[in-house]
Amino acid sequence: MIGLAIAAELSKVCNDIFVIEKNLSFGQETSSRNSEVIHAGIYYPKDSLKAKTCIEGKELLYDFCQKNNICHKKIGKLIVAIDGNEVKDLEQLFKRGLENGVEDLKFLGKKEITQLEPHIKAEAAIYSPSTGILDTHSFMGNLVADFKSRQGEIAYNTELTGIDKIKDGFKVSVEDKQEGGFNFITGILINAAGLNSDKVAKIAGIERDDYRLKYCKGDYFRVTNNKAKFINRLIYPVPKEDRAGLGIHATLDLAGSLRLGPDDEYVKTIDYSIDNTKKKVFYESVRGFLPFIEESDIYPDMSGIRPKLQGPGEDFRDFLIKEETGSGLKGLVNLIGIESPGLTSCLSIARMVKNMVINLF
Repeated sequence: MIGLAIAAELSKVCNDIFVIEKNLSFGQETSSRNSEVIHAGIYYPKDSLKAKTCIEGKELLYDFCQKNNICHKKIGKLIVAIDGNEVKDLEQLFKRGLENGVEDLKFLGKKEITQLEPHIKAEAAIYSPSTGILDTHSFMGNLVADFKSRQGEIAYNTELTGIDKIKDGFKVSVEDKQEGGFNFITGILINAAGLNSDKVAKIAGIERDDYRLKYCKGDYFRVTNNKAKFINRLIYPVPKEDRAGLGIHATLDLAGSLRLGPDDEYVKTIDYSIDNTKKKVFYESVRGFLPFIEESDIYPDMSGIRPKLQGPGEDFRDFLIKEETGSGLKGLVNLIGIESPGLTSCLSIARMVKNMVINLF
């Protein structure tokens, strides 16, 4: 998603752009294994890239979806506190959201919550009406069409194997799984390789600990269809400081189905199998605010991997978006650790990268 957004945006000002994709089609990894949520910009530290690109990207994304007839819905979200201790944390989160410039947030008490969502249980909540959901596959398909309409090309089933710095750019080596290996020359190289972005940086010659990704897996469980009608909005718990994600939450999709997740578990390898024994943990995590769900309602759905820069128990790490002239690699732009809210931020990030590229000429 990030790579396609950048390619589409750059194609407005640059010619001869190629997207190199090792998979058979676009969006086969993180971009298709997420909650498909358009975030408001509440959670992230003020002035961080995550906050700024999320808030700008949200408006760009809604506008793009509307203009291109992409299925989406501004469904709204409640972040709920189930006891007094969580209310205090919720108040701090509300303050952060306002400081970030999210102007439509409302702080709700029990009566107001019941009016909006009579089947959930909460002492207080943050209501974010501008949070939404979208069809990510259609969105990416539109980015591809937009990019190709300006003579952009995508090489699928093609894996990067080498990067050599030359006088006016880079000699890039790739392996086409059908036709074998070949090289090409480029003046600008954008590394938006998601789960492999740190490896691409290493191939280019940048091997730093603060560029190294940590894989954080999240499983999702689906809820039986008869229970989906019990909520009308996305329902999130108060995020915990010691967790790598936002907590197991309830999201509706555009078909009206209900899904729980993701959880967070740091892993060493990429593996998309789902641990069915987590079913009880998921149930226990949501029963406090979704009392209508029974353990028997839950069954495995899918999993995804977050490309995180911070490891277990480590402090917040922002998106790493950097043009590498300072490392002797002028023309290389690295995008590493683009996890949530990367979907919401992608069009804003694309504009940011376009400006970096323009400034190189």
